[in-house]
Amino acid sequence: MVGVAGFPALLQFILMLLLPESPRWLYRKGREEAAKVIMRKIYPAHEVEQEIQDLKESVEAEIKEEGSSETINIIKLLKTKAVRRGLTAGVGLQVFQQFVGINTVMYYSPTIVQLAGFASNRTALLLSLVTAGLNAFGSIVSIYFIDRTGRKKLLILSLIGVVVSLGVLSGVFHETTTHSPMVSRVETSHFSNITCPDYSSALNSGAWDCMTCLKASSPDCGFCSSPTNKLLPGACLISNDAVKDMCHKETRLWYTRGCPSKYGWLALIGLALYIIFFSPGMGSVPWIMNSEIYPLRFRGLCGGIAATANWISNLIVAQSFLSLTEAIGTSWTFLIFGVISVVALLFVIIYVPETKGLPIEEIEKMLEGRALHYKFWEKGNKPHEKSQAT
Repeated sequence: MVGVAGFPALLQFILMLLLPESPRWLYRKGREEAAKVIMRKIYPAHEVEQEIQDLKESVEAEIKEEGSSETINIIKLLKTKAVRRGLTAGVGLQVFQQFVGINTVMYYSPTIVQLAGFASNRTALLLSLVTAGLNAFGSIVSIYFIDRTGRKKLLILSLIGVVVSLGVLSGVFHETTTHSPMVSRVETSHFSNITCPDYSSALNSGAWDCMTCLKASSPDCGFCSSPTNKLLPGACLISNDAVKDMCHKETRLWYTRGCPSKYGWLALIGLALYIIFFSPGMGSVPWIMNSEIYPLRFRGLCGGIAATANWISNLIVAQSFLSLTEAIGTSWTFLIFGVISVVALLFVIIYVPETKGLPIEEIEKMLEGRALHYKFWEKGNKPHEKSQAT
């Protein structure tokens, strides 16, 4: 199963052998004719000469700036107003991309589906494939909208949808955990000698429901649903493979992560909406913005800082998700992501500039003068014609 992931990598390796060199790199190496040949294959005939001229001027400006500049370091970077503001926007977007919870959904979607009340591992895995497919679809959609709606507007629309989706998920999981089926002493006694020890010794066993059963930890326990209706009272039993098989033999469902719920399908809708809204905006725009927002001579260092912030944030969120769900519950965990998404929305409105159609020089001047376009719903001035390839 793990080896299947090698096939896309092999396909990518083969296709990369057919990939031409970057025209910018060829220009910098003095291979101008080779660069022109590639650009004539990429651009329409009526645009190619202007693109070639723009690229030539851009590369010459880069080389001139690099040759006349002092060594770049973090102190100089932070002292430069345009770079500092660009870095705030770029790093902030990368951090918020992770802290709105995307990779908890991508890494743990089978677990989230089970927490929503779907008992079958196979069903959970199949539904998680739908999540991955929606993510790919959303990324393709962003290609169409990114230069039509603008970066900032796409981010804002994306985050509004993410907030709503996380609100739905939080509400569904709250309903699932607070209205789970009760544990029946009759159903539990049907299975001899495998009753959950914590349930047997509990003074208030009559108040136990499925969630209480799943929280038992000495040893771990599972919930075996009623054979007639999964929402009716079931049995709280020791959790192991043998007990799971016994439960299945009686045409019952076995739960160890989440509890039966009539609202589980709403959780799937919430997950789907989350991915659909996230992918076109917060999924792709932070990377695009980080390729546009920095002055040329600072781009490498700033891009590296932003990417590092992204992966550190990814590590923190991925490592803490399951611990959070166990400590405060799935509902509160998604609510926290929702609150972070609201903060991210405010951050985008205040700190992130619109870079659609703007050459590097204009973006730098905009950051230097703090002329940010807060009213994202209004059309700004028509962008100047491209004078430099970005």
